[in-house]
Amino acid sequence: MILETERLSLRPLAVADAELLFPILSDPEVMAHWDIPEVDDPDLVRAIVEGQVAEAQAGKAAHWTIRTLGDEFLGACDLSDIDRWHKRAEIGFLLGRGAWGQGYALEAMRSVVSHAATMGLRRLSARTHLGNLRSDTLLEKLGFQEEGLLRGHILRDGEHRDCRLFGLLL
Repeated sequence: MILETERLSLRPLAVADAELLFPILSDPEVMAHWDIPEVDDPDLVRAIVEGQVAEAQAGKAAHWTIRTLGDEFLGACDLSDIDRWHKRAEIGFLLGRGAWGQGYALEAMRSVVSHAATMGLRRLSARTHLGNLRSDTLLEKLGFQEEGLLRGHILRDGEHRDCRLFGLLL
C-alpha cells in the first residue's frame, strides 16, 4: 500500500531499491546509532532488502521507501514484528544525511502511525540507541513515551550498547 503525505510518497520496498539504500547504509554517520555498522557490500544490502520484501509478502512487516512527491529518494521506514493477535508492531526509520532536519521523518512516521491504527494495531514500540537524540525527539513528537532502558541490548563493534524503549498506545 502506498501512503502519501503533503510532501512524501511512501512506497512498498522492492528489491530494486537496494541500490538506492546502499549509499545510506554505507554512511558511518547515518549508521552510528544502528544495530549494525555501515555496510560496504552492495550484495549484503541486496540480501537485507530481499529479506525485508519477503517479510512484507508474508504479512510479518511493512517496509516502505520514503520519497518526495518529486521522486527524490530519502530513506526507508517500516512496521516490523507485526503481531496481529496482540495488535502490536515495532516502527523504524532511516534517512540519508541530506534529508535530516527537514521534518521528513516526522511526516513519514505520522503516516505510518496512522496506517498502523487503520490496520487495527493498538500498540507500537520503538527502540533507539542511547545518545540518539534526533530519534528520541522524533518519537516524543509522535507521542511515544519512554518505557525503559534495555541495558547491554545490542552487541556492536565488540561493545554492549544500551537502548531506550519507547511505546505508543493507539
